[in-house]
Amino acid sequence: MLPMPEPFVSLLTDFGLADPSVAACKGVILRINPDVRLIDISHGIARHCVAHGAAILWAALPYLPAGVHLAVVDPGVGTERRGIALRTGRGDHLVGPDNGLLLPAAERLGGIVAAHLLEARAYRLATVSRTFHARDVFAPAAAYLTRGVTLDAFGPALDPASLVRLETPAPEHSPGYLDASIAFVDTWGNVQLMAEPADLEAAIGRVSNGDELRVEAADGSSLDGLDGIELRWRLTYGEAEPGEPLLCLDSYGRLALAVNLQSAAEKYGLESDRRLRIRRR
Repeated sequence: MLPMPEPFVSLLTDFGLADPSVAACKGVILRINPDVRLIDISHGIARHCVAHGAAILWAALPYLPAGVHLAVVDPGVGTERRGIALRTGRGDHLVGPDNGLLLPAAERLGGIVAAHLLEARAYRLATVSRTFHARDVFAPAAAYLTRGVTLDAFGPALDPASLVRLETPAPEHSPGYLDASIAFVDTWGNVQLMAEPADLEAAIGRVSNGDELRVEAADGSSLDGLDGIELRWRLTYGEAEPGEPLLCLDSYGRLALAVNLQSAAEKYGLESDRRLRIRRR
């Protein structure tokens, strides 16, 4: 087995840092390959929220070197859901549960070139818990990949079309408005939308700095007591007054609803299960 050049493993989970789960996964990896570098993407994914984990993975991985990426948000652990490893067109390997978590990022990294089931006993811990596959199955697989074990050694090939996909509504536009789901809320309370500037332009035409817009709930419900939010398109947060809402392009290429120096999510009662409508005023 030939080691990868400068092997590293990135990690994303919903485990938090209050218990030993993350440390146990890292320890398993380092016992198998002491020379591996470990990069934490996030361990603050909303509990059991696969869509949140997928959105963060999608945003982060293009900025990491090609390598092995371990992602675990796994409410179906111990059930019939499959453990998988994917290879992307860029040359990355993604390891985790087959629940839709890995696919958006894999497709952004050149698509899925190969997918395999993780079932070979040689590349997992001797005792596998029913409730902690991150430690006992996924972490060993990630570590052995950094040591040059080929993907087909882990188990049978899978048809990429058979992999589970998230049922996240795509952006929808009609003349005059764009409907888009919330991808995630970031650390500052900015509401990241699953839509890009091309989606907005297709709906309402090209926007320029200072254009007046309106954001509403797509289902007609209130936004923390408001029937809509009147705001402007801005190039950056600081162009708005403190406490003023704005719509902008975030640093990962998607639309974002923000409030300068405040949390838009808290101000308008927004969570990742909401869908918003954007129109011109």
